[in-house]
Amino acid sequence: MDSSLPVTHHASRIAFDIYLVGVGGQGVLTIGEIITAAAFQKGIPVNFYPTKGMAQRGGFVKAQLRIGRETVGPSIPEKGADLVIATEVSELLKAVRFIKPGGDVLLFGFVWAPTAVMLGKAPYPTLEQVTEQVVAAGGAMRHIAPERLPSYEGVPVPDNIYVLGAALAQTRLCEILAVSDVAGIVRNRWKRGAERNLFALDAGVKAQTRRNLAWH
Repeated sequence: MDSSLPVTHHASRIAFDIYLVGVGGQGVLTIGEIITAAAFQKGIPVNFYPTKGMAQRGGFVKAQLRIGRETVGPSIPEKGADLVIATEVSELLKAVRFIKPGGDVLLFGFVWAPTAVMLGKAPYPTLEQVTEQVVAAGGAMRHIAPERLPSYEGVPVPDNIYVLGAALAQTRLCEILAVSDVAGIVRNRWKRGAERNLFALDAGVKAQTRRNLAWH
């Protein structure tokens, strides 16, 4: 299944749009691919539109995932995203205008400072500034602190799979997909490392019980 192309199937349940944003090397598109595959297996119409910026680590990456519509365009309208998942603090600002009032926003608070910021020629937004914009747009934001990622066999778990688990537990994505639906995709996606990724998914689902999510 080519994830760069629209993927559709029968049996709609709910219209739900997800805007994903981050930087290269974080596995942002993998989150979208897993959700797409899980929805497809359940017979839910799903269209996945990934976009890459610079083809290098740290380059801008975004994806738009539209679930539950038989016919749909590739672009989520402004104020149309039911869920925004961001894996880098400053990149979330690019998605603010897409947040639907009352929609969910999940931010993994990783910081990738551009060259201008490192040279002191440009400011980097604080978490508080980003949160203010999300709240002003009507979004309900949850922040995951990178330093609180759990470890598996002494190595931090994959942050993208952890974030996906948190999304399944803490956002309306749970109305469409069960954790077991996604776990099946994760288990089959990696021939090696499946247990580590399943551990990351489960840890993300249980994050709220360890206070790894901050609510705004």
